This record gives sequence, C-alpha cells and structure tokens, in this order.
Amino acid sequence: MALISLFLGVFFIDAELFGALIDRSFAWSAQYFGLFWQVLMLINFLIALWIATRSGARRVLGALDTPEFSNFQWGSMILCTLLAGGGVFWAAAEPIAHFVSPPPLFDEYTTTQTMTGVALAQAFLHWGFLAWSILGSLTAVLLMHLHYDRGLPLAPRTLLYPLVGESGVRGRLGDVADIVSVVAVFAGTVGPIGFLGLQVSYGLSELYGSPDTKLIQIVTIAGLMGLYLVSAVSGMHRGIQLLSRANIVLGAVLLLFLLLAGPTRLIIGGFFEGLTTHLAWFGNQALFRGEAGVFGDPGWLSPWTLFFWGWFIGYGPMMAIFIARISRGRRIRDIIVLMSVLAPLITMAWFSILGGTGLGLESQNPGSITGPFEGFNLPAVLLAITEAMPMSAVLSPAFLLLTALFVATTGDSMTYSLSVVSSQRNDPPTWLRLFWGLALGITAMILVAGPEGGIGRLQSFIVVTAVPVSILLLPSLWGIFSVVKNR
Repeated sequence: MALISLFLGVFFIDAELFGALIDRSFAWSAQYFGLFWQVLMLINFLIALWIATRSGARRVLGALDTPEFSNFQWGSMILCTLLAGGGVFWAAAEPIAHFVSPPPLFDEYTTTQTMTGVALAQAFLHWGFLAWSILGSLTAVLLMHLHYDRGLPLAPRTLLYPLVGESGVRGRLGDVADIVSVVAVFAGTVGPIGFLGLQVSYGLSELYGSPDTKLIQIVTIAGLMGLYLVSAVSGMHRGIQLLSRANIVLGAVLLLFLLLAGPTRLIIGGFFEGLTTHLAWFGNQALFRGEAGVFGDPGWLSPWTLFFWGWFIGYGPMMAIFIARISRGRRIRDIIVLMSVLAPLITMAWFSILGGTGLGLESQNPGSITGPFEGFNLPAVLLAITEAMPMSAVLSPAFLLLTALFVATTGDSMTYSLSVVSSQRNDPPTWLRLFWGLALGITAMILVAGPEGGIGRLQSFIVVTAVPVSILLLPSLWGIFSVVKNR
C-alpha cells in the first residue's frame, strides 16, 4: 500500500512528469522485454497442450476426490475473469480498429482476403489461446500441487519453487515476488474499474443526455465497489459464484439476440474465416516483430500485442491463485483444456458475435460504426452497434449493465486473491477482504477525480509491472513436468 500511495502522490504532485516517466518506462519495457513476452506466451501454450496429452494429466488435484463446484459454476467463474476486462468494449471495438487499420503482418494478405477475417484473426490472437493459457494453465496446476500436496503457501512466491526451493520461497525473494504480483494485479484491476466509470458516464450522456462529469464517474465506481464488496465478503460459494453465473446468463441472452437479430450470416462466416486465418497464421502472429528485430522500436506492437501481453502476464500469478482455489477436485487435463482451448474458443465466438455485428453493420452502411469510432472512442462503438439494432432502448442499457457486472466479477475475485496472499490463508478474514475491496475502488475514484489521464497512465503502468512478473512465471515452464510425473 505504501508503493501504491507513492504512485498516487507522484501523480498529484506533478502529473506531467509522472506521465513522462510512465511513458518512458512503458517504451523501455516493450522494447527490451517484448520479444521475451512473445516467446514466453507461445512456449507456455505449447507446453500446456503437450502436458494435457500425457497420462499423468489424469491426476486429480486439490486434495478432493470430486470437484467442489459444478461444471457450470466452475466454468462461469473462470470465463468471467478475462472477459471482464474486454468482453464488451474491446470485443466491440478491437475488430473495428483492425478493420480500419489492418495489422502490418497482413498488409499484403488483405489484398486477396476480406478484411473481416483479418480483423477478427488479430483480435483472436490478443484474447484467445495464448492469453487464456498464461492466466492459469501451467501456473494454476503447479500452485495446486505445491500448495495442497506439499504445504507451500497459496501465493505467487510458490511459483519460484522449481528455481529456488522451499527456503527461497519462504525467504525475502518470496516476499518480493508477492509484492510485485500484488502491485501488478492491483494496477490491472483498478484500471478496468476506473475505465468503467468513464464508459458508463459516456453511455448515460449519449443515451439520456445526462452530463458526462467526474461526479457521475465517481458515483458509478462507488456503486460498482459496493456490488463487488458484498459479493467478495459473502464468500466463494455465494457472491462470487452467483455474480459469475449472472454474467454468463445475461451475456448469453444478449449475444443470442445479436446473433439472431443482426447480420447472422456475416457473423457466422466471420467466426470461421477469422479462426481459419488465425490458425493458418498462428506462429507468424505470435512472433511478429515487423522491423523491430530483437531490441528495436516495437512500433505497432506496443499499443496492441505487447500492451495486452503485459496486462495478462501481470495478472498471471494472482489469477492462478483464484483458479487454483476454485479448481479443487479437477484433473490436470480438465484445467488445461478449459483454460487453453475451450475458454479461448468461447471468447472468440463472443468477439465474433459482438465485433462481427459491428463489422456487418459497417459493411451494410459504411461509416455507421467507423464514424463514431473515430479518435479511438471505445464506448462509442458499442453504443453505435446497440443503437442500430432492434429494441435499442433495452439493448444499450443492458450492455452497460453487463459491463458493470463483468468488472464487478473481476473486483471480487481479485479482492479474494489479494486477501489470500496478504493473510496466507485460503479463507481470509472479512475485514481484510473489505480493506482490499475498498482500496481498489477508492484508488480508482482518486485517479478519476484527479488530473486527466490517470486511468490511462495506470493501464500503461501495468505493462511495466509485467517485467518482473514475467520472470516469476518462467519456473512454471519446467516445474510443471514434475507434477504430471508425481503419483
């Protein structure tokens, strides 16, 4: 908390200097660690797939013979983790962004193929197999084995075990690993919470003509904070599970409506075209460097692929804790298949329906979506899509509600993970959950109320924190082999 307070203090003392420092740190991180992150993401995914094929992957983890949660409850809680950050606004806006400005890898390819497939293929890279796999395929399995079978803490420090052993895990190096992971996920969670305040305020202004002010943004964040605090305090079996289920049900209803009422043929065709393009160019997309070389200016990669990789890597250790907690009684193969295959495919379908609807509307009426998007206006894309659909008076506020519920799910799950790490208990005390939940919400409100650009700077800071966290994830690449050999 001292580090976070220092972050806020520098921001308020000199916002311009603060912004310059963050921008330079972001550029340095992307330039010198970008290639490492790309290789790490790819190798992590490939090892996870290989592990899932081994006979040892039938092993049940978590010191339980049967799963603690039903398949639907378990899948809902996991799906809401990554979708919470981008399941609505990024899903609507990113395909349009790549449609307007094709990724450099596809400069020549787009002359012979439709832009829809290219746009969706690039979004699939950022939110698909590699992204999901780094959040808990190898790390969650390794944590479950070391915690439930070996008695080590359910904390990021335990991921160091294959490298430094138990003495290193329980020593000062372990303290540093925990602190770095806490700061990374704190920044990664405050960002979406604060951004939601901006999005909802903009949406209310566009839909109902209310003033788009900081007061509305702060009130929105306060309401969201109250929602996820109630959920987090009520426990894993009540609030977190129920909120995740509500997210999935509401999201499925809204997407089914878009699929049936929107350009159905274009949506279905776009999904298969985007998926086949993504699979055909998978290695090229994953390791694309353009003219950057090893340590050159990443250019296009910085605000896109490397930003997302930094974000997801920063989330990695704390997400692994949450997944390890809710996956007790599951086989290694079940965890890896859900995290590395099924969840990515569901996310791609999600992006195809929401983003594909926008692409279809744009094809039918040029400028209807790209016009509002001008200036990289993410919230405007979603509203442009929903306003062009039947029953827009119900659809638009329903998607705003869905976004709020998704971010609330992230808030409660990360409140739980932060409390577990700081208390070293699987069932952390209520006061500690309240502390972390309030800290997340109040920090977001402070950044929104302060000088302009605070939330954006924090999102850039996520990439900086990914530098040490990415090193923390490395031991999982070889430590996982001992888990499938253990009987």
